[in-house]
Amino acid sequence: MSVRTKTAVALGLFDGVHQGHRAVLQAALRQKPNGLTPAAFTFHSEMAAHKGAAGFIYTTDTKRWLMEQECGMEQIYAPSFELVSSLTGDEFAKTILLERMNAAFVSCGEDFRFGKCALWDVQDLVKFGRKYGFAVEIVEEVRMGGKVISSTSIRELLLQGNLQEVNRLLGSPYLLHSQVMHGAHLGSTIGFATINQHFAEGQLVPMYGVYASETQTPEGWFPSVTNVGVKPTVTSAGIPLAETHILDYTGDLYGKTVTVALTGRLRGEQKFDSLDALTTQLGRDIAMRRQLSKNYHPFNT
Repeated sequence: MSVRTKTAVALGLFDGVHQGHRAVLQAALRQKPNGLTPAAFTFHSEMAAHKGAAGFIYTTDTKRWLMEQECGMEQIYAPSFELVSSLTGDEFAKTILLERMNAAFVSCGEDFRFGKCALWDVQDLVKFGRKYGFAVEIVEEVRMGGKVISSTSIRELLLQGNLQEVNRLLGSPYLLHSQVMHGAHLGSTIGFATINQHFAEGQLVPMYGVYASETQTPEGWFPSVTNVGVKPTVTSAGIPLAETHILDYTGDLYGKTVTVALTGRLRGEQKFDSLDALTTQLGRDIAMRRQLSKNYHPFNT
């Protein structure tokens, strides 16, 4: 189904929706006063694997949520790679940008490539724009501290557990935005009820450890503590997940899509000799979390 209104389309994989990506998205958003609907074309997150990445930062659903809620995109088209991988550059410009998205304006980064085997570049896009009637803005790389902001550097920082630097490059906290799944409910039995969120297959998992976090509930944002890892004290399954204890909150979030924003790393993941030792440490983690800033809103732009 094609878009009826004329659009300004931002192009990119947008893995992480970091500040460099946001510059491309903002270029499209700036066309809204000109009567164009801000839109984005993006590939599914799994495409990051085709580029040799260690894993994708955000799922396609999370990228979509961020682009809509934070970046103002009103139309997002994210087809599977198979649907567009065989298109020539001309076919991509005509069938996707012109006919499917009704583009009058297109923005992209300097290194954007498209079409079968990524054989076409931004200069080709400019030529196709002249042919099919859409303007093209090529957005310069965004630098911070003299270095280009990239998904590759953010992945490396996530694997190091450096959330402060990750969040600086992203432009907002690294987040988990997914459905709350049922677990073993062990936390409830030891006085620390938690919500469990799984990482998607192929998604990069941050360095295992305990993180200060903020969790969005129907009643607003609450401070929380999130363990990322495999819970070595209580299981040998070895499947990583995020387990979050929300301070001073008693609502039922099972089955709901919840946003948890990681704001800093408190300690590494540990295996304890007993549940009593684990419980004692959890109490210390929560006490440490209470000492951090209160009434903090992760998306305070």
